Amino acid sequence: MASETPMVSVVIPTYNRPQLVVRAVRSALAQTLRTIEVIVVQDGPNARTLQALAQISDSRLKVQWLPENVGSAAAYNAGIAQTSASWVAFLDDDDEYLPRKLEMQLSAAQRSSHRYPIVLCHIIGRDKSGDRVWPRRVPRPGEPISEWLFCRSSPFFGEGLVQSDMIFTHRELLQAVPLDGSLPEHDDIDWSLRALAVAGVGVEFAPTREPLAIWYLDENRPRMSLASDWRFSLSWVADRKHLITPRAYASFLLTWVGSDVARQGRWEAFWPLLQAAFRYGKPAVIDVLVYLGHWTLPERLKRQVAARLGRRRTAGKV
Repeated sequence: MASETPMVSVVIPTYNRPQLVVRAVRSALAQTLRTIEVIVVQDGPNARTLQALAQISDSRLKVQWLPENVGSAAAYNAGIAQTSASWVAFLDDDDEYLPRKLEMQLSAAQRSSHRYPIVLCHIIGRDKSGDRVWPRRVPRPGEPISEWLFCRSSPFFGEGLVQSDMIFTHRELLQAVPLDGSLPEHDDIDWSLRALAVAGVGVEFAPTREPLAIWYLDENRPRMSLASDWRFSLSWVADRKHLITPRAYASFLLTWVGSDVARQGRWEAFWPLLQAAFRYGKPAVIDVLVYLGHWTLPERLKRQVAARLGRRRTAGKV
């Protein structure tokens, strides 16, 4: 096995979470696709993590440690620089792959008509309220990816989604378009939007609707931490207006950012977000209704309804 050239490199950045990263690594090494390498990037000194990883005896595991903490996106870039396979997959240290993930995504990548396909997959979003399968649908033919990501046809999150564990693409694309390590938020979607502006890049989905990874929401940062600094979110989307449609611009502010700031009770953001959405974007009626609902409906009620619908959608799929 050690002499085989890996077909896929899995990059896992980690920071001071030894038990969780071991779970992530074991899930990658247990893939049905065996000809892989797993590169763990220890983001800053942490002896406990290195000791935990040393207990895994598998020649496909490689550990790189950085002398100081640089953040997840920069750690991903450092790991990508060490890859030897043509195809690269991401895995956050507190999540895990399901066994057929890399096999299914590699199959889609090899059959793709795009020079540099970004192959996504369905994932389980898991927290104490239950499991949801995201995204709820794949992009429609001709649909702008920014609208698939940000625009909704229902009040609930998950219509479109790009999250680290979903990403599988060619190493050359990641080298040409690295993740932006300066961003405190939005790094996954920021990379996706910039990469899709490159000629020859397109989105594919794994040839199965079964979820291929588990996103642990309780162990991760809060799900929609995108608006932890709403002013940054406003600035970020303004800088990316050339990569998204006016409808997507408005929906990002009103539904994505609006969800988080309303949950935090950040009333100083209410009018600036609404005004920016109408001034620079083209909000749909549902965007405005969802935005107002975030501010007026009790959080407990929203969670109960979303969890009930999520369990209903997941039944029979997992």
